[in-house]
Amino acid sequence: MLSNVKKELNNRNNVSLFLMDAEKLGFKDGNFDYVMTTFVLCSIPDPVISLREMKRVCKPDGIGINLEHMRSENRFIAFIEDLVNPITKSITGVNINRKTVENIKKADLDVIDVKNMALSDVFRLI
Repeated sequence: MLSNVKKELNNRNNVSLFLMDAEKLGFKDGNFDYVMTTFVLCSIPDPVISLREMKRVCKPDGIGINLEHMRSENRFIAFIEDLVNPITKSITGVNINRKTVENIKKADLDVIDVKNMALSDVFRLI
């Protein structure tokens, strides 16, 4: 499936960037074939609302791709993340211990696959 995404993205010549609130996207319903996040769901105030917005602007047969860091299922790593999170949040605004896969499900999105990318399962492709 990701190889099809790569092929389609490689065929695109134009890219437009828009600055807007992830919780109130200024696009029409069902506007995009793909909606992608990369290390953003950690800093959005309400990731579930943002994910619902992403679902709204994605076509019904569209695909959401999330490359994110999140709370590990490894108890030791999760303990460290929970310990350090107040510091990272106060300094950078980033939460390093969000349960992103759970948030995606709370937003009524189907999780097709989760691939661990780095640091055990801290960095994942969903």
